[in-house]
Amino acid sequence: MSLKKASLIIVLILLIDQLSKIYIKTNFILGEEVKVLEWFRILFVENEGMAWGAKIPGEYGKLILTLFRLGAIVGIGYWLWDSVRNNGSRILITAIAFIFAGAFGNIIDSVIYGIIYSDSYGRVAEFLPEGGGYGTLFHGKVVDMLYFPLYDGVLPEWIPIWGGENFTFFEPVFNIADTAISVGVGLLLLFNKKAFPVKKEAGLETAA
Repeated sequence: MSLKKASLIIVLILLIDQLSKIYIKTNFILGEEVKVLEWFRILFVENEGMAWGAKIPGEYGKLILTLFRLGAIVGIGYWLWDSVRNNGSRILITAIAFIFAGAFGNIIDSVIYGIIYSDSYGRVAEFLPEGGGYGTLFHGKVVDMLYFPLYDGVLPEWIPIWGGENFTFFEPVFNIADTAISVGVGLLLLFNKKAFPVKKEAGLETAA
């Protein structure tokens, strides 16, 4: 696959990701939920840190995380360029393109959303507010909205430890960028041999 085709994949994912985030940010109040299906809802939450809502503690935790993400995206970009240069498999290049697009999509939120939007607490966020955004450069929050509570109920009493307690599966709320990263990693895991084919040594001949 050419770098041009890989770039097209990245641009398409970024467009879908950012358009969905812009729509949610400018139309939903934080915590607002719309039930699409019983097992699929649009729920507006913001992630200040890493996956699963984890955070790096301390005053500079958010800045450290954002800078780490920027460094990671440079590394992923080089991996993509090097794979294309060395005629890597289509699966490998597609997977890297998905991972790059997903990582870049969330970086956009972390880097600039804090300065271009007002906060969403009890109100719909304003784009480019007069008094400035809710944060500063590199201190934005990642917008999440996809929620799939496939099961939400009380577990049977006979289940050890958790029996009788309320349980939700799948509880995390995520976005298109997160989905792209998951798809990319999934492709690498499922098609590992195609993504990383073993090259036969030159001059090696099979026995007659």
